[in-house]
Amino acid sequence: MARLFIAEKPSLGRAIAAGLPKPHKNQKGYIETGQGDVVTWCIGHLLEQVEPEAYDSRYKKWHLADLPIVPQQWQLRPRKAASGQLSVVKKLIKQFDQLVHAGDPDREGQLLVDEVIDYAKVSQSKKANIKRLLISDLNLSAVKKSLSNMQDNKGYMPLSVSALARSRADWVYGMNLTRAYTLLGQQAGYQGVLSVGRVQTPVLGLVVRRDQAIKHFIPHPYYQLDAIIAHQGSEIRARWQPSDACAKWQDEQGRVLSRSLADNVANRIAGQPATVTDAERQQRKQAAPLPYNLSALQIDASKRFGFSAQKALDVCQQLYERHKIITYPRSDCRYLPKGHFAEAPKVLAAIKKGCQTLIQACDSADPKRKGKAWNDAKVGAHHAIIPTAKAAPASLSGDEAKIYQLVARQYVMQFYPPAEYAEGKLVFDIAGGCFIAKGKVLTQAGWRALLPSTQTADSDATPLPLMEKGEQAQCERGDIKDCMTEPPAAFTESSLLQAMTGIGRYVQNKALKEILRETDGLGTEATRAGIIELLVKRGLLNRQGKTLHATASGTGLIDALPDSATYPDMTADWERQLQDMADRQCAYHPFMQALTDKVAGLIESVKTSPPPASLQGLPAAPAKTFKRKTRRTSTRRKGAAKSTGKTATQ
Repeated sequence: MARLFIAEKPSLGRAIAAGLPKPHKNQKGYIETGQGDVVTWCIGHLLEQVEPEAYDSRYKKWHLADLPIVPQQWQLRPRKAASGQLSVVKKLIKQFDQLVHAGDPDREGQLLVDEVIDYAKVSQSKKANIKRLLISDLNLSAVKKSLSNMQDNKGYMPLSVSALARSRADWVYGMNLTRAYTLLGQQAGYQGVLSVGRVQTPVLGLVVRRDQAIKHFIPHPYYQLDAIIAHQGSEIRARWQPSDACAKWQDEQGRVLSRSLADNVANRIAGQPATVTDAERQQRKQAAPLPYNLSALQIDASKRFGFSAQKALDVCQQLYERHKIITYPRSDCRYLPKGHFAEAPKVLAAIKKGCQTLIQACDSADPKRKGKAWNDAKVGAHHAIIPTAKAAPASLSGDEAKIYQLVARQYVMQFYPPAEYAEGKLVFDIAGGCFIAKGKVLTQAGWRALLPSTQTADSDATPLPLMEKGEQAQCERGDIKDCMTEPPAAFTESSLLQAMTGIGRYVQNKALKEILRETDGLGTEATRAGIIELLVKRGLLNRQGKTLHATASGTGLIDALPDSATYPDMTADWERQLQDMADRQCAYHPFMQALTDKVAGLIESVKTSPPPASLQGLPAAPAKTFKRKTRRTSTRRKGAAKSTGKTATQ
């Protein structure tokens, strides 16, 4: 029986077709293969949530009395930019009795194809026979292996239900609270949209709280005391470790706040013997950092080149789609399939040909060296971002060359030996006080030889001398350094991305911290850049040089919202339930009912509360047209009074 394969994206569709019998015939929106099989594809989500007014025309105007809006029968509509491909897929679905679901092997990938099948009104008997093709590696051998091991699609329906619950919950939460707080702001005289979402609002909360911590920071002096110990014509600098008896003169970070205490200890140790009570020496190896996922690449691009997260993603898309010289860029994985290891000589040759600055690095690489990056067990829907076996063209723009070089260098590092360090630690007793000296010297550069000179400083200039336990030296004097506490650093694009990926440390509820440590953090690789841009374009964040700060509107909104909306705890709680749903341990309806009840409670508090003082006297929001992300794609709409899609409602 001839089969119709429905892939998530064209690149995956072409990879599937390559694994099927020839001859092949390319058509508009699909590929015909030998033995009658056809491969077609989506372009991300072909469908999107409708606006509230599609359910009832009265929702065109925003009124508190109409909230909360909770659809009883959910509706989807074709995305304008994808309507042509949707027509192709629907037509093909009707022509084939055997369908093969080839979405990405994750929750969103499962829903993306399932919703098209539902939209095409496929019969239940036909649905029961749908097969599931799971591909995370586009190498031909891996694709053929997956084609020979297809499973029943119905076994993966919980993934689809989980993704559907996430999508609808984001819509209910974001749509209703955005309307409610925008109307509340209007009552206080604010003109503009106050956007609220499960993800975007906690991100804004991070920046607001950091700004406030900086604003209210009160510096205070503290003191560091080092013992200067003479040894064989050189000096050892050992830091004083105050005993418990000194706790009342220290702050919560253990910093000494009393100058007189530091002076007293410095006077006591001057000219006294320094006895080694412990001596440690070891050689330590540091493996090369793993290849990039999108967040890691965006963070490095921000640090190195000052690129925004969105700019880095846009350049990556060009390198992937137009030039085809890097692999899929929206990946959350930093590992590679073992099957890719055999491609190393070809990829290194392509890098050498297309990147002049890495020619010597490629010549010195050992393509037979297989490190921890190649691990099938840790490859999910996508593998790490690496160069392809196609050489970069000379026509790359300056920005494209910068990103390609980052990706290529990170890949080449995998074929270099570890960096090696000699580390030492000496613990001294001087007049009853404990002093510790530490040293770390790079002895073999290994992969670190590929780093720019500005990034190579990772050790002390001179190593600690070799001393044994019980050995004595002379403390010449105590050296006191006057220090001043500093406020936390303002968020940059890089540090905010790091905070979003490591969001667990910002969760208030300790029981939920572990959940966000185990998941991908706040937002996804594909949406984080869009969330930051959305907050900027809606006038809630602004860029000041390299730093990001909340605007008066952003601060006012966070102050007006309940804490439950501004911390990432709710996202952690959702993620736990959504994962339970995917694992068949939680049902859709109780989750949605609890979410609807929560939103109704928040809306009721808005209806019965006076306009918050924090929203009064705010400047008008910027009146501009901006892009909204709709799940994995973007559309452009006018007017700030509409909100749709994943990024807009998250």
